[in-house]
Amino acid sequence: MTIEILLNQFYTDLLLVKRDSEQTAITYKISAGEFLNWLVKERIKLKDVSVQNLLYYIIKRKEEGCSELTIAKDISGLRALGEYLERKGMWDSNVALELDKPKAARNLPKVLSVEQIDALLDSIDKTTLSGKRDDALFELVYSCGLRISEVCTLKIANLHLDERLILVHGKGDKERLVPFGDRAYEKIILYLNEVRPELVKGRNVAELFVNYRGEPISRKGVWKRFQELEALSGVEAKVHTLRHSFATHLLQGGADLRSVQELLGHSDLSTTTIYTHVTDKQLEDAHEKYFSMQN
Repeated sequence: MTIEILLNQFYTDLLLVKRDSEQTAITYKISAGEFLNWLVKERIKLKDVSVQNLLYYIIKRKEEGCSELTIAKDISGLRALGEYLERKGMWDSNVALELDKPKAARNLPKVLSVEQIDALLDSIDKTTLSGKRDDALFELVYSCGLRISEVCTLKIANLHLDERLILVHGKGDKERLVPFGDRAYEKIILYLNEVRPELVKGRNVAELFVNYRGEPISRKGVWKRFQELEALSGVEAKVHTLRHSFATHLLQGGADLRSVQELLGHSDLSTTTIYTHVTDKQLEDAHEKYFSMQN
């Protein structure tokens, strides 16, 4: 049996028998292909593969400069391949289960300072209709920690101005109430009174934020506008960076982790704890910078 035939059979098995996603099946097939080609190069028969062979292969991958994330994917792929080979009688047991996956380092999210947030918002041309809209939109994204999809789909009916609250529909159709402050309130009122009526021209549009045609603003539209603000302000960031900054600034201000979890709409508290690592890192950097100046 050729490597190509084996890989295609393995790929089909992942999709039809294991019910893995297409992306997972493709990833595992690539990892398996790399390994099988290495066996050919090293003149190791598939039926004779040992744990030592697998360890040598993983060491080789590390020496080639593969990241821990790539190594973890390779090991997952080898385990899946081993399970398939065992089931088909080509291996007596799945020796790949002996491999330990490395714990991939979790990248800390980028966070802007309050001054950088102000620089971004101050770069908006507030003399134009689109500028006044953007001012309200990005202020709300930051002050409520919204995802870009959440601000694009936010309905006027879910905006409670008197209570300074918005009802957000997040991931998994989960709802959460998020408060906003006076600054966001003033910008939203200005947008509702002076801008939105000019854009929708009397039409009934459920979404709060609309584009120049009076239609619900799209993610692409928000991304494009934010890129323009990046260029104008000189602050490098993404729209999602505003959400990261919201969470980090809350924790720095003394908010408890559970409250931040609720405001962000995280289903798992462990997802929110990443921001505690951000604040710790900022403290370490500040400490190092201060004491390096003393030397």
